Formats: sequence, structure tokens, C-alpha cells
Amino acid sequence: MGQTIEQLFRDRSVLVTGHTGFKGSWLCLWLLAMGAKVTGFSDRVPTAPGAFELMALGAELTDKRGDIVDAEKVLSVITTARPSVIFHLAAQPIVRQGFRQPYETFAANVLGTVSVLEAARKVPSVRAVVVVTSDKVYHNNGAVRRFRETDALGGHEPYGASKAAAEIVTMAYRSEAFHEGAQSPNRPAIAAARAGNVIGGGDWAADRLIPDLVRAIADGRDQEIRQPSAIRPWQHVLEPIGGYLCLAGALVDDPASSPGAVNFGPDEMEPPDVAQIATLFLDAMPSHRTRLLIREKTAGEASTLRVDSGLALRQLSWRPGWNTREAIARTADWYRAWLEQGTDMRRFSLEQLESYRRSSPVLALRASAPMGQH
Repeated sequence: MGQTIEQLFRDRSVLVTGHTGFKGSWLCLWLLAMGAKVTGFSDRVPTAPGAFELMALGAELTDKRGDIVDAEKVLSVITTARPSVIFHLAAQPIVRQGFRQPYETFAANVLGTVSVLEAARKVPSVRAVVVVTSDKVYHNNGAVRRFRETDALGGHEPYGASKAAAEIVTMAYRSEAFHEGAQSPNRPAIAAARAGNVIGGGDWAADRLIPDLVRAIADGRDQEIRQPSAIRPWQHVLEPIGGYLCLAGALVDDPASSPGAVNFGPDEMEPPDVAQIATLFLDAMPSHRTRLLIREKTAGEASTLRVDSGLALRQLSWRPGWNTREAIARTADWYRAWLEQGTDMRRFSLEQLESYRRSSPVLALRASAPMGQH
């Protein structure tokens, strides 16, 4: 008999890099709710406030700090934690910051991935590694169709290029020829996960649409938005995280036939543009004075980006649980609770997670074999 995701991860040792970030915090919350033994590795809590602290995660997991580019430190942490699964999220995640700090972006996103995969091939406990990249890894030639996993990698700016390079690194570490030549002590199953633009409570990163709007509302000012007509694969943060969990289960259960890279994106035929997303979010917030100020297209950013999630549906039985409007509503609910002050945001976040888990087909995942450890 197969296992649910909860059964797969219960009592399992899991390591999450970038665990203090927005997406990493929600992943850790989900893993902890399933009873996983979680170790996190990150250089710092990236924002104040931040989801990691508001969800009170520090006391529930083993919290390790260091630079993801420091290969010796990464190896030491993974050797001590002995995880069976690694989720690699640590990165420089902001497109516009990549323009300002290209060297740091390439170092974190490429060499950081090398650090993790080098450690994974040396530590025998590691059975699976999910490398989280981005939908921006594709060579975007302006096509309006959805990108598929077989499309060419590329990158016209440092963030996208660095994530595409991280995928090439990931492909090398998936290669049996590499492991044969390197005489790797361990050969974990490895795959890249490509997700779209995520929204959800607890994100305060700079140069992101929803966090910028929340700050404007809190300050009682107007907010400028870039590229109002741009199309992005918007989705709630729990959507790709559910995909990452499905992918990790597949890597452990049947590594030989598991995909090497998978898209996780929304399935709307006519997704809303940036201006519509911003308007829907403001409409869902309490009375405020914030108005949208429109800015023309920013150089270096594609106007249209959509991904095809058919492979995730066929091979992982993953599909979105919340459409874009529901994702916006849930995100607004979270920030309203925070703005009201006095709300237990850990409890509120767990309630949202449980609501998503009840409505999500992710929990239909089954595996034919348990996820054991060496």
C-alpha cells in the first residue's frame, strides 16, 4: 500500500537551505506539521519583519547559519544533520538586485548550488535533492506560449542566467558518468524545480509587488508598479511547495524514472496581469489610501512569461489547488491579520496551511516504497 506525503516525511531528516526566507519558511512550516526532523541552513533572516520569526520556527527546527558558497561549512552541516532529503532554496532571489549585484548573484546561485550538490554526493544519508530554480531559466524570446521543460535554457539578465547556470550544474550532478569518473561515495537522485511568481503571507522582500503594496498600505502612501500589463505565472506559495514535496517523494520512490526538471505553475488560460493582481489585492485589503501609480516597462524584464505544468500533472499527480484569485484572497487575509496586530501569526499560518492541504490534490500522492534512510 502506498503512502501519503505525511507518511513519507514523518520522522524523516530533512535539510532546507534558505530556510529563513519567505518560501523556505512556509516549506519548513509544512514539513514540521508533518512531523519531519528539519535542519535549516541560511546566512540570516533576510527581512524584518519576516515569515521565519512571525511563524516562530526557530524553536521547532535545528537552525544553522553560514554562507551557502562556503563549501566546507555546507558539508559540515549536512554531515552532522544526515538528511535523507535536501531542499535547496538558498539563493539571491531578486531580479533587480541581480542588475545591481551581478557577481554576488552568480556566486550565490551557481556556486551555492555546487556546494550543496558536492556535499550531497559525499554524505551517504542523502537520497534526494530538490534544487529550486525559477521559471526565468528559459531562453525567453517573447513567445506567448507556455514554456516546457524541454525548451532551451537561457538568461538575458544575471538572475535568470544564474538560475539557468544552476540548472546546468544540476544536470551534471545527475549524470552517472560524472559520478563514475569522480568515484562519488553517494549518488542521490537530483531534480530541479521551476516555479512561477509566488505570493503569500510573510513576504517582505524588496522589489516584489505584494510586499511593496503592503508597505505602502502600512505607511499610508501610494505605490508605483512596473510593467502593469506584464503576464507572470502568479500562484500562492503553497502551490510550488506542494510540488517540491511531490518531486522529492518521486525522487526517493523511483529515481530512475523521475523527471530531471519540473515546472510548477498556475493553469489559468487567461492569467491576470500585474495591474490586475495589484488591484485585486488592494480591493481585498481594509480601508486604505494607497493608489497605484503606473510606471512604464523596466528594461531587462520580459513582458510575458508562462510555464506548462503538464509534466508535473502526468508524472507527479500535482495540480494547483487555489486559482489566482483565491491565492490573492488568502494572501490578503494573512496581511490583514498581521496589520491588525495581536494575531498569533504562527497559528494563522498553520490554519491557512491546513485549509490548503484539505483542498489540494497534492495529498493524493502515493509512493510504492517508504522513504527510508541509509
